[in-house]
Amino acid sequence: MIKSLIYKEVLVIFKEKGTFFWLFLLPIFFIVIFALIFGNQKTSQTVHYYDADRTAASQQLIETMQSTAGFDLKYDSKKSLDSQLASLKNGKITALLVIPEGFEASLNAADETSPTSLKLYRDASADMTIGPIKALLNNVVSIYKDQKITAALKESGQTDVEASAAIAPPIEIQDVAEKAFKNDSVTQYVPGYTIMFVFFIMTTMINSFMRDRGNGMLSRLRSTPMQPIHYLIGMWIPNIIVVIVQCTVLLLFGKIVFGMHLGNLFALFSVVFILSICATGLGLMISMVSSNENIGNAFVQIFTMGGAIVGGLWYPWDLLPEFARKIGVFLPHHWAQDSLQNIMIRGANVEDVWQGLLILLAYGVAGLVIALLRFKKFITSSVS
Repeated sequence: MIKSLIYKEVLVIFKEKGTFFWLFLLPIFFIVIFALIFGNQKTSQTVHYYDADRTAASQQLIETMQSTAGFDLKYDSKKSLDSQLASLKNGKITALLVIPEGFEASLNAADETSPTSLKLYRDASADMTIGPIKALLNNVVSIYKDQKITAALKESGQTDVEASAAIAPPIEIQDVAEKAFKNDSVTQYVPGYTIMFVFFIMTTMINSFMRDRGNGMLSRLRSTPMQPIHYLIGMWIPNIIVVIVQCTVLLLFGKIVFGMHLGNLFALFSVVFILSICATGLGLMISMVSSNENIGNAFVQIFTMGGAIVGGLWYPWDLLPEFARKIGVFLPHHWAQDSLQNIMIRGANVEDVWQGLLILLAYGVAGLVIALLRFKKFITSSVS
């Protein structure tokens, strides 16, 4: 009886055109769009400048800034200073660095007691963009300060080695990169949208249960010796199969099209399998507690989309505000994404993601238990 129910449900699910749209076509569309948009971002930030001095000193300043990785200096010789300031006010550019006339003379002044001024005109509403530019300028200021101190020390009779030792920083930052594979927008959006659209299987499950309740199938089952757990398992397993197929297709799509690193395949399949139990277990629960399709599907939308936001599926977890992370840590979305990214990026194995697997499994089992407790009330409301 269970086998025939599983077979029937598998045929119904794969014959439904909406299944392919919601579970396969739509996530592929989102993955492609977001990976192409955010995967081709510029790695350098443009810094517009205006050189009113046009001397060797101002050119050296520009070359010093240009030598810093991550920045691209741009000078528009065809536009006046007033024209470029107008572009700043109109929002066409976010910042303009002005090297004033007399910059070289000010640097070479023997009796200079106040620092030479550079003016950074900026859009007050673009603080996130201006921050890196200010960091660049502060770094350049430090370079010039070190040069000035070195020159003064040499004039006092110290050697080059002594002068260099005197200005050497007391703290050194050692960059230690841990084992990790390529981490880019693809490893954020492919697993992220895969997980998000996995939870849309709950919509398919709600529609199936409501269909069986409305067409009298559940009433006919009441007259058979079939136990509630057998019926739920018969409806559960086909959707688990669908989710496993869905995840396999989407992750392979990321691998083939974008070259995404999959990591340990056994660990990857373990997460996919437990995630399928989690999503479909919750689907059983929502189907049993919903009075109709509209209420059930509305809850699915809120849970799926809201969980995607605070669970780190759309944005990197570290960039989410603290209140969002406090909520997201209680949702399966976060643990699924964290487990998949650890496998893909950091080469994790099953023993490294056991906590995420346990939490996902707990959600699925809890959903099944609640569905069993609610099944009697659900079946009594079926059409005779």
